Amino acid sequence: MGCGTSVTGSRAKKSERAIKAAILIQRWYRCYMARLEMRRQYALSIFQSIEYAEEQAQLQLSGFFTFMLDHFTHLNETDTDLISHFLNSPSDFNTAGSDVQLLEYERMIVVPDSYHGPRLSFPLTVADTNSLLHAFKDQQHLHARYVLQLLHETKKVLKQMPNIIHLSTSYSKEITICGDLHGKLDDLLLIFYKNGLPSEENPYLFNGDFVDRGKNSIEILIILFAFLLVYPNHLHLNRGNHEDHIMNLRYGFTKEVMKKYRSHGKKILNLLQDVYSWLPLATVIDSKVLIVHGGISDTTDLDFLNLFKRNKMKSVLRPPKSSTERNHDQERTDFADSPIIRVKRCLPGQDIAVKGMTRPSSSSSHRRRHTSDLLDVGEHRWLLHDGINSGPLLEAQYLDSSVRMPSVPSELTAKEWKQVVDILWSDPKNQNGCTPNKLRGGGCYFGPDVTARLLKRYNLKMLIRSHECKQEGYEISHDGQVITIFSASNYYEDGSNRGAYLKLNPDLIPRFVQYQVSKCTRKQTLHQRVSVVEWSALKSLREKLYSRKSELIAAFRQYDPNYTGRISATEWASAVESVLHLDLPWRTLRSRLVQLAPDGGVEYLSCFNDLEIEPAIKEVQPALVETLYRYRTDLEIIFNIIDKDHSGLISIEEFRQTWKLFNSHLKIDIDDESIDNLARSIDFNKDGSIDFNEFLEAFHVVNKFENK
Repeated sequence: MGCGTSVTGSRAKKSERAIKAAILIQRWYRCYMARLEMRRQYALSIFQSIEYAEEQAQLQLSGFFTFMLDHFTHLNETDTDLISHFLNSPSDFNTAGSDVQLLEYERMIVVPDSYHGPRLSFPLTVADTNSLLHAFKDQQHLHARYVLQLLHETKKVLKQMPNIIHLSTSYSKEITICGDLHGKLDDLLLIFYKNGLPSEENPYLFNGDFVDRGKNSIEILIILFAFLLVYPNHLHLNRGNHEDHIMNLRYGFTKEVMKKYRSHGKKILNLLQDVYSWLPLATVIDSKVLIVHGGISDTTDLDFLNLFKRNKMKSVLRPPKSSTERNHDQERTDFADSPIIRVKRCLPGQDIAVKGMTRPSSSSSHRRRHTSDLLDVGEHRWLLHDGINSGPLLEAQYLDSSVRMPSVPSELTAKEWKQVVDILWSDPKNQNGCTPNKLRGGGCYFGPDVTARLLKRYNLKMLIRSHECKQEGYEISHDGQVITIFSASNYYEDGSNRGAYLKLNPDLIPRFVQYQVSKCTRKQTLHQRVSVVEWSALKSLREKLYSRKSELIAAFRQYDPNYTGRISATEWASAVESVLHLDLPWRTLRSRLVQLAPDGGVEYLSCFNDLEIEPAIKEVQPALVETLYRYRTDLEIIFNIIDKDHSGLISIEEFRQTWKLFNSHLKIDIDDESIDNLARSIDFNKDGSIDFNEFLEAFHVVNKFENK
């Protein structure tokens, strides 16, 4: 008996130790997973903050474009034809050509016998869509002639659709809703593989942002438009904020089209502007579920959105003109009665002669006055043409040139503009209320109370939107009343996020399907995948820090008047946020970005230790190198607009004029002599032309210790 009791007691102790060990392992594993999750979350926050900062920069740049496109205020220099290049750029095409002209243009494009891609005939059939899918899987391109025909037919179909589409579900026909794809063809093909191709029995809704960032935006558009033509009642498209030709200039789609279609790229981009403007703005399912790309605001009016002429909105990034500007435009119309305006070369101090008439002497003061006009639309106040409203008026003289003014649709009103901005750009927040979306620079943040009021007003049950990358591909907020769906997996980096789509049946209970396109990540452990994403995010953030090195050092030294090289963690976080405005948890991130002193202070110069900007020309002043790097993307956009033949070359004079205009716009303190010296030094073969792609690519941040 005693022996048996001893054995039982021993087993009990072993079992107790095993349970304690299991609990310890479980606790360790949970802490380990929590740390990994925290690292993944802050990496995603870094990516999103930088993305939204870029969108702010694009909105600022669009003000510069608007000024260049709408006004004849020029530099006091000689012999350029800059404005005509801007007016005839892909960012402001004249899209008034008739169907007859377009069809004639398409017939003139010969498809050579050497072309082995899909050959389309209209009306399209399922065989054509299958042919396109197979061709794009094999990395083939559709010939420009068929692309133009497809866009032309798509535009005709879209014009027949209302601003807000109304759909119905049935138990045999669940509707599949997809979010942002952003040029990621692999995600679209994976969705079709898992969920089936669009058909009468398998309807789809794609909720905007088909293009930009990814490498296959044009292929995604072609596939979606082809299915739209085959199944116009069973494949539906909402407009996103990236279905905008000015956004495309920054985020890659314009460059993609010009690279793939070269001589016909301009015409494709021209026609796409019209196609974008005819995309529906929203969809309602079973009169209960509202689907928009971005979100809503406290002034969103679905009845108003359903009635206005949506094709007036060519670009959200070109706000409607103020009353003062419209009056000024009327003055110009009084003496410019033809779409062709002759601009004559004139001397400094003279007005520009137009059609033999002289601009009224009061126009200069008029221009100074209206450049500071504010467009007030509710809580949103946009400073039009920001940066051109102070200092001496810029004047320029031109060679004789014909400037074709773009046709303008009937005037867009401030209310129409604001209504569309809010549904394309807004994001939900957890707090009640509606506030301007300062991170993105457009739209608003709307709280649960704003959602509840709109749903109650229109007797709706749910709002489905996209517009934001979510780690799991979707997110439910506002007590289940708002769903965010995002379909581009690996959006920021391989392994950064899953993609998802959702399916709705008449019960209106969403069923989510998640996925992730896996190539190299499949063979990695979870720890390795998180480390790759984290490293990429921190690398981007360090580059952002380095691009503002001068400003950051000045901010740090406000807290360090004795130049000790150390400040407190709180002071460091405050200084960084005051310069970068990224709204990140800087105190949490400091150990990954800077060296910490034993007393917990921050050695603030250490965040620049491992990095340097590698310039193409060693003689360039460090301050100018930093400025060039910071605005590299903006300059590339502007240079691409100037480069009419897309040769990658611009003249020395164009470089000087563009940089000086941009310099004035941003009030950058770079003197003319530095710009002139830079222009001469980057003309490597001294032929008067600059290969700006090679030049801009050379200005990048590198790790001093990489590849050494």
